[in-house]
This record gives sequence, structure tokens and C-alpha cells, in this order.
Amino acid sequence: MAYETLLAEYEARRAKALAMGGPEKLEKRRKAGQLNARERLALLVDPGSFMESGLFGTSGVYPEQAEETPTDGKIAGYGRINGRDVAVVVNDFTVKGASTSATNSKKVAHMKRTATERGVPLVIIGESTGARLPDAMGSRGMGQLLGNDLTQFRRSREAPLATAVLGPSFGSSAWLACCADFAVMHKGATMAVSSPRLVEMALGEKADVEQLGGWRLHAETTGLVDQVVDTEAEVFQAIRRFLSYLPSHHMEAPPDAPVPAGSGADMKTVFSILPESRTQVYDMRRIIKALVDQDTFFELKPRFGKSAVTALARLGGKSVGIVANNPLHRGGALDADACRKITDFLVLCDSFNVPIVLLADTPGFQIGTEAEKAGAPGKIMNFMNAMTLVTVPRLSVIIRKSYGRAYVCMGGGRHSDDVAAWPTAEVSFMSPEFATRIVHGVGPGEPGFEEAFADIRKGSDVWGLASVFAAQAVIRPEETRDYLIRMLDVHQLRTTRGVGQHLMRTWPTSY
Repeated sequence: MAYETLLAEYEARRAKALAMGGPEKLEKRRKAGQLNARERLALLVDPGSFMESGLFGTSGVYPEQAEETPTDGKIAGYGRINGRDVAVVVNDFTVKGASTSATNSKKVAHMKRTATERGVPLVIIGESTGARLPDAMGSRGMGQLLGNDLTQFRRSREAPLATAVLGPSFGSSAWLACCADFAVMHKGATMAVSSPRLVEMALGEKADVEQLGGWRLHAETTGLVDQVVDTEAEVFQAIRRFLSYLPSHHMEAPPDAPVPAGSGADMKTVFSILPESRTQVYDMRRIIKALVDQDTFFELKPRFGKSAVTALARLGGKSVGIVANNPLHRGGALDADACRKITDFLVLCDSFNVPIVLLADTPGFQIGTEAEKAGAPGKIMNFMNAMTLVTVPRLSVIIRKSYGRAYVCMGGGRHSDDVAAWPTAEVSFMSPEFATRIVHGVGPGEPGFEEAFADIRKGSDVWGLASVFAAQAVIRPEETRDYLIRMLDVHQLRTTRGVGQHLMRTWPTSY
């Protein structure tokens, strides 16, 4: 009888915890078109794979609040994504706005520690109001809540961290998104240090939620989110897809995948994408999509630093990181944002053993007062430094222009394991137009320009690069996919089973 009483109590407590914030709050979310935390969890992990940790956690500071703090506002545990183990935290906004407390901080720390030590990805689904008041107030509250875990915000990239920004995401939801290897944001969500209400109280500033931390701000200006999607279902699809390109931890190679039917079918016409005029713009993403396995192009930060493209993809079933210039924006000139975006991506690829393919078509770095105000020299040198620290295989293909110091940053010389070039490649210290004006003192449309321009340009063609073995191959455009697949095989890290040295594993990427 005592046993039956204990089981009855267990089931009652379990039902209470699974009910989250109660039927009224759940119904309010349903009417607003918002999924609840457990519905989100079901979309994220494989069916039937979730094992919860801390189901019976409640407020530890105020035991009298136990009834109103089921799971203490954060659902944690272990599941599988595409058959691979993951650690998961999903914020439950129906319980005190998923605010950070002493108990749920322990749950997050436990998931982070397990993911790091056991080599499984960590996924955190954010939606929170920040620190829980009054728990955090006063010296006692601060002593209990903050500074008791050194690992929560330490990024040493032993295992991938993917995060989602949903609804209002203040406090820890924002911090963890900034620390993540991948952050996806739902349109309509807000990510900021503090809520508009607190901003108004503290500063007297009436802050519009979109201006304070909306998706356009973070996708286009701060670059703190990697993708923006329209629906919650797409949030979880993006996380699942991102993780599919990466290993479970930094000491193994990324998983292979079958090569989809139709891959490479567009290579026979890939050259037609490149305009005949050397100054005419085009979208480099069309070339990338023709090169990589069918439907595997997964772009990161597409609205930020748009003169560069960074994307995960597969070539011959193997994960690769694509770094490319995009002449569709600024003619492919690299500004400070583009340099930062590429640097962040190099850190991701090198930390998780993903080989890198660079496709170059750039007139160089953006210059001018605006570029200097944006810290261009520092961002360029970070880019340069990162390229010297990459330890995974790097292959570069010079599609068209590659001028100045950007030639080196985009894989020129020993900054790649092998350099190939299309016959259209043109390499020099600066644009021939500018060089003609400096050397001969004439510009476009002026007498003598065409002759002087031709003289300057003739030394920039691909054959000079090939003659001094600075390009190891000159290839026909339609051969590029086969060339890259073969060279990725040649340069694979056999002696370390596909694992690099991870020299940038602690590099900060949220600056």
C-alpha cells in the first residue's frame, strides 16, 4: 500500500511537471500561434528519443514557489537528431518567463558539461525574460545565482553549440546565442541585453522592439544570427540541418552522406554564369550551387557582409565549408563585415574539422573613410591571422579577379594546400584601371588609355601565375567539381583521422 501511495505521488508530481505553466497559459500561446516548450522539443529531436533530466526541479530559493515553477522553467535532457545523441535545453516561457534561477542554471550547466565531456552537440532553444527577480537581488541572491559556473559561457568548441532565438530572448538566451556556433532567429523574435520596459525605466528611452533587437538588426547589422526563418518549424529544421554537416565533437571527422542524384549536372554550363565582361557583376551563389552536391548549399549570415558568401555544403558526400566573394555586392570588394563573417566561419570549420574551399573573385578590400571607421584594418588582419591558423585542408579556385592583399586572404600562395585557377583568372597587386592611372597617368576615356591599360593587364593573366607555380593547376570551369572532389581526397587528414589542430578553438566570434 505504501508503495502504491509513493507511485501515486510520483505520477501526480510528474503530471504537474509535464503540464508546464498550466492550461490557461498554454491556451494563450496556442491562440497566439506560438508552440509551447514541449511541442518545440518534439519538432527538434527524433520521435521517442528524449530522456529528461531535472523533471522535478523547482525554485530552490523560494521553496514555497515549488507549485508554480514546474521544471523551473527550463526543460533539459538528452535526445537524438538524425540518430545522433544531443543534449538539449528548451526554455519554457509559461513558467516565470523562463527566467534564470539558481536551479535551472544548474540544469543548463549540467547539459553543457555533459555535452563537452561526452562529446555530443548542445542545443539551446531560447525564449526568456532574463534573471529572475527577486531571486537575483541583493548580495545573497547574486552570490547564489551568478559566478558559480566557469563553463556556461566558455567557448572552447569541443562540441557544436546550436541555439534558437524565439519570442523575447533577453539575458541568458541572448548570451548563449552570441556564444553559439549556429544561431537561428524566428522573425518576430527579439534578442537584446534588456527588455524595452527596462530600457525605458533606466534610460527614459522608448525602444521599439524591432530596433532594439529585431531580426533585421541581427541579420543585417550586428551579424549575431546566422539564419532568419519565417516559421517555428523552420527553426528546428535549420538546427537539424546545421548539425548534419558537423561531427558530434571536435575529435572526429564530419559524417559522410550519400551523393544526391543530379549532383554536378549543371557543371557543363557553369562557365555561362560568368559574364564575358570582366567588370560585369553576377551572383557567385549560382556557381557554388552548380559545384556542390544537389540541395546541400546551406548559407550562413546571408544578409550580413554580403560581398562574401559563407556556406556549409557537401562535395562527393563530404562536408565542406565554402568561402567565396560575391561580385553581386560591392563588386566582391571585402568590407569589414565581410572579413569578420569569413573569419567567424574559418573558426567554425577549423574547430570541427571541415575542409575549406575558397572561390576568389574580388578587386580587393573596401577603402575609404567609412571602411576605416568600421575598423577595416583590424578585421583584415584578423582574417589574415585566421588563415595562417587554419589546420584543415584548404583548396582555392581563382574564378576571375584576385587583387592585392585579398589574394592572400582568399587562399593565394601557401594559404591553400592547392591553388587552381580558371583561364579567366586575373591576379595583380591592384586593379589594372587604377594601376594604369598611377603608372601612366591616364584614365578610362582619355587618349592613350587603351594601349597603356593593355600593357598593364597583360602581365596579370593566369599564365604568369601558373609559370611560377603559384597556381598548381589551370582547369576548365566544367572540371572544377571533379577537381575539388579529387583534391579533397588527396589532402584529407589521414594521419589524424580527419582531425585538425584546432588552433582557433577559443577565438571569440561575437565581437
